[in-house]
Amino acid sequence: MTQRELADPRTGDPGRSTTPQPPGPARPSRRRAGVGTRAPWWFLLPALALFTLVVVIPSWRGAFYSLTDWDGLSPRFDFVGLDNFFRVFRDSAAGASIMNTALYALGITVVQNFIGLLLALGVNSAIRSRNWLRVLFFAPAVVTPLVVANLWQYILAPQGALNIALRAIGLDFMAQDWLGNAQLALPAIISVVVWQFAGYSMVIFLAGLQSIPEDIYEAASLDGAGSFKTFWNITRPLLAPSMTINLMLSLIGGLKLFDQVLIMTQGGPGSATESLSTIAYKDAFQFQLFGYSTALTLVLTAFVAIASIIQFTLLRRGEDK
Repeated sequence: MTQRELADPRTGDPGRSTTPQPPGPARPSRRRAGVGTRAPWWFLLPALALFTLVVVIPSWRGAFYSLTDWDGLSPRFDFVGLDNFFRVFRDSAAGASIMNTALYALGITVVQNFIGLLLALGVNSAIRSRNWLRVLFFAPAVVTPLVVANLWQYILAPQGALNIALRAIGLDFMAQDWLGNAQLALPAIISVVVWQFAGYSMVIFLAGLQSIPEDIYEAASLDGAGSFKTFWNITRPLLAPSMTINLMLSLIGGLKLFDQVLIMTQGGPGSATESLSTIAYKDAFQFQLFGYSTALTLVLTAFVAIASIIQFTLLRRGEDK
């Protein structure tokens, strides 16, 4: 067969087969591709609009009012610049609340995660009741903090259930006014928060523990590694992501603590349990110092952001090692 005969009768190109080829996939038009890429943004618009209305606009307005002496009611106010922020660091009550807020954050972060890790290690074992224990330990975390705070307020009252139980077993000397003692009230609030949310930390740690392959533990056992060495050299490094999440959540929760303090002690006795959130609430709604209160909340926001960034950076470096 000649080269001309082998040529494509439509083009005359030599060597091209005359066998018809199946059509290739159709290339999407520019119009269709554009619609596909724009569609997710249309779905996001309702959520973005709600977020802007509820969060962004009030935040910007609050930042503006922090530069004024607005009382929250009057339509008139004066621009005072940064005086409210300078006042925060001159105010002894605000300084005490900043210290208390730091103690809340530190105590809750350390104790809650320590107990949560112990609970996770316990319910991750082969005990028969592990599923029931998981539900029992996690149950307080699904109850609203207002209900938990009211419950523990009655338990810790001078004639509450805790003191009644102590007297019933002959420990009368341990009965205390737990929320009326300036030295015991703050640790009592921390204990209540830990009691409620230690199970939440447990669930996150438990998810991390169950993601660790059993082969690693078997290899460590064959090498003769003990329980502590196995935990320190295997479990602890592989739990680093779970640890990062738990520490971040508990730190932010401790810095923003409000419900438990307001319900259980209202910041008392005196100002022994006052936090930045509660003192900002009182300044705004009891003393009509709305501009100053907004400045306090912005200081709290700055503390939360700085502490979170520092902690996240350090924890991520620990994960990468």
